[in-house]
Amino acid sequence: MIKVLYTDDEADICELVQMALELDPELDVRICQSGQDALAEASQWRPDIILLDVMMPGMDGETVLSKLREQAETADIPVAFITARKHAQEVARLEELGVKGVLGKPFDPMGLATQIKGLLD
Repeated sequence: MIKVLYTDDEADICELVQMALELDPELDVRICQSGQDALAEASQWRPDIILLDVMMPGMDGETVLSKLREQAETADIPVAFITARKHAQEVARLEELGVKGVLGKPFDPMGLATQIKGLLD
């Protein structure tokens, strides 16, 4: 079972992602709607991959990534960003932070599970 933690402040996107990913029997999905919640959940649950929205109020995705890397129990968990900002320069800047990938919004819900598995290969 692959444990996926998805973090996004938009409830409708979280619901869509959860429904899409749960169609794959190999994925166990948990959703967080804030960076703070994601940090707590990641520490306890230890997912196989964390997907972070880049733009969130309070604590953005980059800040969450930085804090994950500071904690021993979450430092090595692969992280990917999900963002509507798909300009090549922005994607390159995010990739320089050492993430497994940068997925664009909007995404194909039916292909999301395959994309996520591909990041772990």
